[in-house]
Amino acid sequence: MNFANLIRRHTAALRALLVLTVILGIAYPVFIWLVAQLPGLRDKADGSLIEVDGKPVGSSLIGQLFTDTDGNPLPQYFQSRPSAAGDGYDPLSTSASNLGPEDIVDTAARTSLLTEVCTRSLAAGALDGVSGARPFCTSDGVGAVLSVLGPRDARGNVSAPTEVISVNQICPSTPFVSTYRGVPVRCNDGTDHTPGQIVPIRGAGADPAVPADAVTASGSGLDPHISPAYAALQVDRVAAARGISPEQVRTLVDQHTDGRTLGFMGEPGVNVAQLNLALDDLGEKLAVHRDDLGG
Repeated sequence: MNFANLIRRHTAALRALLVLTVILGIAYPVFIWLVAQLPGLRDKADGSLIEVDGKPVGSSLIGQLFTDTDGNPLPQYFQSRPSAAGDGYDPLSTSASNLGPEDIVDTAARTSLLTEVCTRSLAAGALDGVSGARPFCTSDGVGAVLSVLGPRDARGNVSAPTEVISVNQICPSTPFVSTYRGVPVRCNDGTDHTPGQIVPIRGAGADPAVPADAVTASGSGLDPHISPAYAALQVDRVAAARGISPEQVRTLVDQHTDGRTLGFMGEPGVNVAQLNLALDDLGEKLAVHRDDLGG
């Protein structure tokens, strides 16, 4: 290869680099930015920010926590669903817990998904004055799971139990059932129960009062919506904490309920951040009205 051909090839490569840089590095991003500024798209492209007095306080696309500095729910606000993204709704740590329905046994390293669900259900029920009972949960808020030890049959099931342990109830807790197949059930005193057959017990709470989205996180950990059922559960508590009528709160819930996408995809959802800001705005208007009336 002579020097002239080498120069021509490098010149062609440089021209291609410059052309592609202009098209893909400058023209294309500018075009996309201009499209994003069209009416109806600009708000979403800018992050769907929610502002109060000119200051951003959140995004309608990202959930947030409504708790005090100790993590306790603020009763005057609707509560969001749980989040597994960082410390909660962290866009830089968006994730799910990656735990599934078979994660039912607590270990020294971490709490099982089942016990997390049971604990959250009890807490949500206590906050809103309903029963937190649900299937496969004990009354003290852990997974209702037994380890059954004894000889096994050809299918691997324990045929004649000799010992039964409530694996998620650490001693001195009282087991949620006293006996299983005629054998006394004892609490988990730390002895090895792994050789036993793991048996979840359905128990009571077949129709839980606390909805599923109150006890499980979304796949992204950023979902800003809760179900209408979870919102309805919280209405009376929010109304009492704010000193307004439940009807006023329900009206705002209806106003901030988004329907199914395109009318048939997904489920209706209530945007928690927007709803809570509307409640604050209503409170300010009522306070001004009372001042105008001299009380």
